[in-house]
Amino acid sequence: MFTVYTYLVGEHDLRLVGLAGIICAIASFTAFNILHHIVNSRGAVHWIWLCIAATASGFGVWATHFIALLAYSPGVQSGYNLVPTVASLISAVILTGMGLAVAVAPDFYGRRLLGGAIVGGGIAVTHYTGMAAFEVAGRIEWNPTLVAASVALAVALGAIAMSVGLRNRSFKSMMLGSLILTLAICSHHFTAMAAAALVPDPTIVVPPTAAPISWLVTLVAGAAFTILLLTIAGLALDIRDRRQAERESLRMRNLADAAFEGLLVCEGNTIATANATLSEIVQSSAEWLAGRDLATILPEEAARRHLEEKPNVAIETTLHPSAGKPIPVEAISRPIAFADKPHRAIAVRDLRDRKKAESDIYYLAHHDALTGLVNRNKFNTELDQLIQAHRPKGSHGGAYLAVLCLDLDRFKEVNDLFGHAAGDMLLQKTAQRTQKALRKGQTMGRLGGDEFAIIAPGLSDPVHASRIAESVIEALRAESENASTADGLISASIGIAIFPADADDRMSLLSHADTALYRAKAEGRGTYRFYESSMGEQIRSRRLIEHDLRFAIARRELSLVYQPQARTHDRQIIGFEALLRWHNPVRGEIPPSVFVPIAEESGAIIPIGEWVLREACREAAKWKRSLTIAVNVSATQLHSSYFSQVVHEVLLETGLEPSRLELEITETALIRDLNRGLATLDQLKALGVRIVMDDFGAGYSSLSNLRAFAFDKIKIDRSFIKLVNTNEQAATIVRAVLGLGRGLKLPVIAEGVETEAELAFLDSEACLEVQGFLLGRPQSIKAFQQVTGSGIAKTSPAEPSSDAARQKRTASLPSAAR
Repeated sequence: MFTVYTYLVGEHDLRLVGLAGIICAIASFTAFNILHHIVNSRGAVHWIWLCIAATASGFGVWATHFIALLAYSPGVQSGYNLVPTVASLISAVILTGMGLAVAVAPDFYGRRLLGGAIVGGGIAVTHYTGMAAFEVAGRIEWNPTLVAASVALAVALGAIAMSVGLRNRSFKSMMLGSLILTLAICSHHFTAMAAAALVPDPTIVVPPTAAPISWLVTLVAGAAFTILLLTIAGLALDIRDRRQAERESLRMRNLADAAFEGLLVCEGNTIATANATLSEIVQSSAEWLAGRDLATILPEEAARRHLEEKPNVAIETTLHPSAGKPIPVEAISRPIAFADKPHRAIAVRDLRDRKKAESDIYYLAHHDALTGLVNRNKFNTELDQLIQAHRPKGSHGGAYLAVLCLDLDRFKEVNDLFGHAAGDMLLQKTAQRTQKALRKGQTMGRLGGDEFAIIAPGLSDPVHASRIAESVIEALRAESENASTADGLISASIGIAIFPADADDRMSLLSHADTALYRAKAEGRGTYRFYESSMGEQIRSRRLIEHDLRFAIARRELSLVYQPQARTHDRQIIGFEALLRWHNPVRGEIPPSVFVPIAEESGAIIPIGEWVLREACREAAKWKRSLTIAVNVSATQLHSSYFSQVVHEVLLETGLEPSRLELEITETALIRDLNRGLATLDQLKALGVRIVMDDFGAGYSSLSNLRAFAFDKIKIDRSFIKLVNTNEQAATIVRAVLGLGRGLKLPVIAEGVETEAELAFLDSEACLEVQGFLLGRPQSIKAFQQVTGSGIAKTSPAEPSSDAARQKRTASLPSAAR
């Protein structure tokens, strides 16, 4: 008794064993190659190619089995029964064909495993049917355990081979599947042969009808030739399809590369191809992307599921390039046929530019374009949120919230003196320096113009708000000290209101902080003040005055009064100074000392000053006598680029001789921008207008101003005249000014003369012109009709200058002049 295994190990022909393995591998590869074409085919073509694949794989299994049997000689008479031999071939083709049909069936879960298991079962049936055809002079006894093991190997390895070989169409997958299927066939054959034990029996005679081995060789050769033909056909088909696929892929890639959007073609979740735009977006070549999982560049699972389940519906997601930050994109998918297989085309639009534009628009909608600070809307929103957070149940409950309103001191003058570009730079510097002085969590916003506000949340004590204000003021002061030009000078006033102590809502809180800001400005500027309840009425009144002042001209509430200017020695009136008055129907007479500063701060002084100039010149042009008319000019008017043009237009419009118009300029107005002020004065001088330095002696650079410009007259400030007859120092200063005027050949007029003693002193010191209550109070021009017309009050210069004579001369003046 001996086993077939003994012969396989010791007496086999290795050449035939190798040939069996080669034929098996070729048949397996051919079957997988054809199977991939079957997947993409439909109708009758599908079944034709399935039969061809079944023939190739069945013939391969059968040929492998019988070539392996031919590799050894049992040493006894043997042969093959032709009917079982042919039956084994037919069973091989049918069963493997059934397995292949199941493996490539559409929409069937586990179809590859089941189909591979059926193929493995066909291998076993083919082998044992072929063994039944083996006739030998003896008996074959089977080992049940090895028989079961051989069948299990065939079924398991067949299932694995089909899963691997049909996973994708790559050469690697097909080759690996072919090797596993070859292993399934060979391992089953040799395990099954090991399960057989041949027992020689001389009583058993091989029938003469048994086919000799030469016949079997002929059959095997035919099977091998058939496999070879099918292999050639499969290779030709594969080459044709690959070329067609390459042409189609090239055509599609050329079309895709012409698109401005990124395009992907995916089979399932595997990238088949990508256009140049997408390659540029993800910074990877199309060759590198091909064959990779979509998750490589699109890791968001929800987005991949959306593209698969909801075609033609766009979704915003992010692509992850091989290097760099994630890229926001909009993706949309659509099913297509590519290389005769269903695919998905995914269009990808780069959203970086759009997102940046949206971000810029959002930024501009919530921030000030000049300073980069949050604007009023964003500031109000944040303040509302923080107020809620600081209420008892909020996240900052129990803490204080401070709002600081900040306003630049005399910012309008910077604009007027240096231009709006300098003003813009000043605003930017203010924002930069102030933000550096703030801590994390404290927000600064620009509310408009030169108005800023700061939110300081989470304060344990309201006094901490004063420290913030001090640090801001100090930061701006340091900036001013380091500034090289006047436009770099920064000074700010700050008003502070506390939540919930001062107000319970945003509007009230801001209003109270603004009220405290006005108090800070009124009390010296460059400082801060906390809100106090008493401030409310004062600030409200000031704001109402500012509001009403803007409409005073249109409502005809403004008027002019005139104060006479006379020669000292005979008190003869030589001109008038036009003075502004405001009668409000609600408040009555409002003193100039109240509304003029408000007009200057609010900018209303420009139209008001033009109105005064026009009305005064119009009135003076009516006078029969050539009396002078003096008009005060504010600093804002003087530094206005078109002031000289306005004066020229008024003179032309009213017909007033330019030499009769005197414009009174204060030293303070001139010193703010000496070069611009002098340029304007030169233009006015060219018109023939007379320029008077007003309030001389009250400034701090009088002599340099007199040297810089040829004034036509000097007006001594009233503060010196009031003390001239009682204070020796004041008398000395007046004598010095009068001497200076004589030396420079400039007329000097003294204002504020209220007593005879003051007038006598000025007369004795040869002051030629005077103005004051002693000579006439400011009144309507109607009170001076005799002076401006034919009735001119005049005193003979020959009269003595005693007190009695002076009283007699005074009596000769109109009552208005007195």
